[in-house]
Amino acid sequence: MFSKLDQVESRYEEVNMSLQRPDVASDQKKYRALMKEFSDLEKIVVLYREFRKKSAALQENKDLFANEADTEMREMIREDIKMLEAEVPVLEDTLKIALIPKDPNDDKNCLLEIRAGAGGDEASLFADELFRGYVSYAATQGWKVELISYSDGNVGGAKEVIASINGENVFSKLKYESGVHRVQRVPATEGAGRVHTSTVTVAIIPEVEVVDVKIDMKDITIDVMRASGAGGQSVNKTESAVRLHHIPTGILVHSQEGKSQTSNKERAFQILGMKLQRLEDEKRLKEASDARLDQIGTGDRSERIRTYNFPQTRITDHRIGLTTHALDAVMGGAFEHLVDPLIAYFQAEALKKQSSSQY
Repeated sequence: MFSKLDQVESRYEEVNMSLQRPDVASDQKKYRALMKEFSDLEKIVVLYREFRKKSAALQENKDLFANEADTEMREMIREDIKMLEAEVPVLEDTLKIALIPKDPNDDKNCLLEIRAGAGGDEASLFADELFRGYVSYAATQGWKVELISYSDGNVGGAKEVIASINGENVFSKLKYESGVHRVQRVPATEGAGRVHTSTVTVAIIPEVEVVDVKIDMKDITIDVMRASGAGGQSVNKTESAVRLHHIPTGILVHSQEGKSQTSNKERAFQILGMKLQRLEDEKRLKEASDARLDQIGTGDRSERIRTYNFPQTRITDHRIGLTTHALDAVMGGAFEHLVDPLIAYFQAEALKKQSSSQY
């Protein structure tokens, strides 16, 4: 581990020197790429230097303790040793996590797509509630949520919601939300008090630039229409909504929340690009021989990843065997009850994989 950390520190200094060069500063694309690398490396280097500093202090205090005769001084040194012995292993564990190969999408913004599944009207109602929960969670993280399209359910709720989420560490925190979410509760329309089971699907798609994905216009049909749903006086007066159909894959994209047809068309193509990139990523994962951990990480939508049991105020994440009774808090936006343990679990799995590959 330490030889790798030395390499990271060496690269950090190399990048730092490159950033001072006039030819790099004049090339904005290269400069931004190096600044991004510098920022990523700096986080590890700062930790590594703190680890070395405290490790050296620990050894120094142990040597002082062994040679100190004064009782009062020995007690002071003992306290310092105790504190450092607690801090050094924590720093070492943090460094191990920092060295895990990073998902290249972790720093990206994402597209959130929620669709009502089995369960009819109840699924639509839960889709809307889940979306509002994510919006509240985004607010606690300082993220910006932009609604792209919202398809109303028959008795309220949403058949489909698509929104973009922008901010720091968005994809890294939300990527494990992809999959089938199951809800168990008594619908408001259920007179006999029976518990019904419904499902919604969630997709978290990393944002890509349209230029990163090749889209042949011959494969696209474009329809324009009047926007639908809540939107004030401007709704349904102009044909500003845009729908794209990608014929080879059958993907349909609908964008209506922009103020003009041009903005909706631009957004629709960006969403299509993101979905096509996701298809390509999934194809590569399936072709990989050792893809089990990675596939879990993508949240395959054919899997039931989580159950929300309202009568028992219980949420169970089936991938990691996590159960919490903080259902009300989670639906109110406190998704850290689920997100943080998921990140910790998959980091631990990645560490195991990394350790086993070294032997």
